[in-house]
Amino acid sequence: MKVLSVVGARPQFIKLAPVHKALVRSGNEHVIIHTGQHYDHSMSEIFFEDLGIPAPGENLSIGSASHARQTGLMLEALETSILRHAPDYVLAYGDTNSTLAAALASVKIHQRLAHLEAGLRSFNRLMPEEHNRVLTDHASDILLAPTEIAYNNLVNEGLGQRSYVVGDVMTDVLLETFKKVQQNPPTMPTEWSIGSVFVVATIHRQENTDDPVRLRQIIEYLASSQMEIRLIVHPRLAAKAQEFGLDLRIGKITPYPALAYPQLLTALSEAVGVVTDSGGLQKEAFLMRTPCITVRTETEWVETVSLGWNVLAPNCDVEISQVFQGFYPPTDSAPFGDGNAASRVVEVLSHNL
Repeated sequence: MKVLSVVGARPQFIKLAPVHKALVRSGNEHVIIHTGQHYDHSMSEIFFEDLGIPAPGENLSIGSASHARQTGLMLEALETSILRHAPDYVLAYGDTNSTLAAALASVKIHQRLAHLEAGLRSFNRLMPEEHNRVLTDHASDILLAPTEIAYNNLVNEGLGQRSYVVGDVMTDVLLETFKKVQQNPPTMPTEWSIGSVFVVATIHRQENTDDPVRLRQIIEYLASSQMEIRLIVHPRLAAKAQEFGLDLRIGKITPYPALAYPQLLTALSEAVGVVTDSGGLQKEAFLMRTPCITVRTETEWVETVSLGWNVLAPNCDVEISQVFQGFYPPTDSAPFGDGNAASRVVEVLSHNL
């Protein structure tokens, strides 16, 4: 079996790692196409290095652009790549423009398409990611759902016959990487002190960064915290803060450059809490049993909220220190799988081929 993976952004690189290992371990051929959606070294190559992923077979180097232009450029380049490699499956990951471009390129040339992380829904139609994931699900031949809730969403949309619950591959890589981190802790950034009480924060979504009023509200919210805020600065946040004249080093905020994945897991293990708008980080925080505040109106990972480890605060109106000094119910619940999702992905693809 020959699988062509299309990836382009930090969360997808993380998800790619266990899938690549499972495909190779079972004797399959795996081609990796990097669209170049995330092109900064700290958001791209470093993840391939840290997670043991081979260099992509192709890097399309698309870079930043408007949604329409970026998706269009990817669509044109991916069609050529897919036809050249002639895989049994194109495997699309998550909900980025790279995902949508891979889906559109595949269906136009009658290429079998599988979608990893299928069925996630925020039900917020203002999110570009929501449209990306819904359109990709409905175009796909095989739908690989990470949770029972995601699977039920697919059933409700009439897609149950091509849907499978495989678990969450990010759980696979988190559990494996954290074992290594515990045995061999990574070197943290120079200013990263150990032993102090701090909160990890990330902000990068379009709805939170592109409006100067909204972004100022979030920055002031973080700055006013009674706890130290270690803000991991995404390139998008850095660019927008500079454009709007916003200082990221104010109040309780200390900005840091993007962390390598082992560094991020170390940070999560040491932090008292997380403030974020990232879908992946909400889940990673839960897996590390670190409480989370999500500055969005909704979450795709509703299990983190129902189990009491995630608080939605779109209006930035909950006191950070108060939330993280609260009680969090111990739980053995594993809604995101047992760490063997990638093997199930390979089994499903092989079986349906």
